[in-house]
Amino acid sequence: RWLFNRAVCTLYAFCGVLFGLCSLTSLTVLSTVCCLKVCYPAYGRCWDSLSHLHWHPTLLPEPLSFMGQIHLLWESCGPGHPWGSYGPEPYGTACCITWKASNREATLYILALVIFCYLLPCLLILISYSLILWTVRVSRRAVRQH
Repeated sequence: RWLFNRAVCTLYAFCGVLFGLCSLTSLTVLSTVCCLKVCYPAYGRCWDSLSHLHWHPTLLPEPLSFMGQIHLLWESCGPGHPWGSYGPEPYGTACCITWKASNREATLYILALVIFCYLLPCLLILISYSLILWTVRVSRRAVRQH
């Protein structure tokens, strides 16, 4: 069973969802950048020109912290408000988003979370690595022909 009070449960779930969303977003950005660099070198070079810049927090947010801020906004508009809630998982040993929706808003939040924060990033990762594999295969054939 969950050993702590409701506030700790909410904090635990909030951090778990936030870090999970940030992790999946980082993997999505990484796969997209790799795809651009391998499959579309002309577009991939724009990342090289940005690598020498030193990020200054007052001018531009660092890309990873910017993604974290977006996810914080996403979460603060979700279970923190009437869209959904945090609670113990079915076995009661940890806390997470309450997946069993209690109202229409909670159902919409869960649906949006699954589509935009899970399915879409996974699809982008799958497409990126598929394009990389296809490009490597085509270039290997071209090298064999020479």
